[in-house]
Amino acid sequence: MNSADLVGAQWFESSRSSGSKECVEAAHLDTGFVGVRDSKDPAGPALVFAPAEWDTFLAGTKSGESGRP
Repeated sequence: MNSADLVGAQWFESSRSSGSKECVEAAHLDTGFVGVRDSKDPAGPALVFAPAEWDTFLAGTKSGESGRP
């Protein structure tokens, strides 16, 4: 996890989101990092991932590795 300036970040929800405002939002930052936050608490904390970390997360999600054991 890294720190980054999130001021002015353009947050978006997944295209698969139901629009219920109870999901995760992401923002591609100018530095190449990716911010992730809870849409219910936009002023709250956010996680920031390096590009390689984000790519690994996405690959794991697509392959089903993100589920609980």
